[in-house]
Amino acid sequence: MRIVELWNTDLKQSYALFNTFPKEENGFVNNAYGYTFEKFIDYVCAKAENSKSRNLQKGFVPDTVYILINDDEKYVGIFNFRHYLNEFLRDGPGHIGYGISPEYRGKGYASKGLSLVLYVARKIIPEDEIYLECFKTNKASLQVQLHNGAYIHHETDDHYLTRIKK
Repeated sequence: MRIVELWNTDLKQSYALFNTFPKEENGFVNNAYGYTFEKFIDYVCAKAENSKSRNLQKGFVPDTVYILINDDEKYVGIFNFRHYLNEFLRDGPGHIGYGISPEYRGKGYASKGLSLVLYVARKIIPEDEIYLECFKTNKASLQVQLHNGAYIHHETDDHYLTRIKK
């Protein structure tokens, strides 16, 4: 299993993967929802630039979108890694957000994918801990985070905010 930057994948397969997700589900936001393939290509190019701190929208931080590819070369998940935090991210989504395509859920892909992204994150982020978040109703996501060494830092009415030591 491996993670690959979105712009270094087979874009037709990545496009198909993005199309398995709704616009928003359990906190995972599909920013390419409803895009034509041509518009998706533009999105990919913009993400490649953003990862290098170029052409960032106001209030955004550099981020890298990774595609999780299993041992059978199937595109199974999307991981969004934000290189550092701003106030919004610190009090909410944190460094990493992820989603596993519905047909691959419950098979350990989220845990393995998060582990792979954490390896990259530990080399890049300036903070002492890696910040994550999940809905309280999404027990599977909380288990993925705990399995990767997270602890519940605090909670709101509807979210757990977790941290993983760098």
